[in-house]
Amino acid sequence: MCFSATASFSAGALLLGLGTLTLKSARRPRELPFAAIPLLFAIQQLSEGVIWLTFRVDAPLLNAVMTHVYSFFSHVLWPIYVPVAVLLIEAPGRRRQALLVFVATGLAVGAYLLYFLVAFPVVSRPIGQHIEYVSPHFFAATTMMLYLMSTTVSPILSSHLMVKVFGVLALLSFAAAYSFYATWFISVWCFFAALLSAVVYLHIASRPAERSGPCHRLGTTAFERSTENGFSDHHS
Repeated sequence: MCFSATASFSAGALLLGLGTLTLKSARRPRELPFAAIPLLFAIQQLSEGVIWLTFRVDAPLLNAVMTHVYSFFSHVLWPIYVPVAVLLIEAPGRRRQALLVFVATGLAVGAYLLYFLVAFPVVSRPIGQHIEYVSPHFFAATTMMLYLMSTTVSPILSSHLMVKVFGVLALLSFAAAYSFYATWFISVWCFFAALLSAVVYLHIASRPAERSGPCHRLGTTAFERSTENGFSDHHS
């Protein structure tokens, strides 16, 4: 599979349009963080497109800045953002309480990886038709497991079907990217995950409108009152 500036910019442009449509389709304030996922992926993909260009024009400073912007999304933002966004669209109950564990896990992983982004600057370099991001950190296996819990397992725990589908597909794409593109895993998996964020639109677009305005509440109250009165008259 060929990755390039064209692929990154094309994916970014596609997700910009889809992300804008998804945000406009959100019907409740608590849906907005989840609805913003495609738009955030768009920014990440566009930043990688710029990274590709820096290899051609030899712009080390711009490369360093955009590499860290991209890595902030991949290492810090997603493990924190995804479980929080999933939590917000869940109704109060045991499922939401369980998701709090994943929010805490994501915060821990994000903070841990943020430290390494600051302490050990990330280096991006083109290898073949891919970008390799080099950033040393310890306990890689444990970190990856906790990262997966926050970014893929938390959506699978959702009560919403399309959110579950998003989590399952993200997990499967992780396995495929790691199996076939281990050296360029970060770049490849983020590219796949970005495209899979189209599932977020399917979830938002399929949600029913919430009728909770004053007229609706007044009508419901009046109906219930008349029903109760009728029931009382019938038995009196």
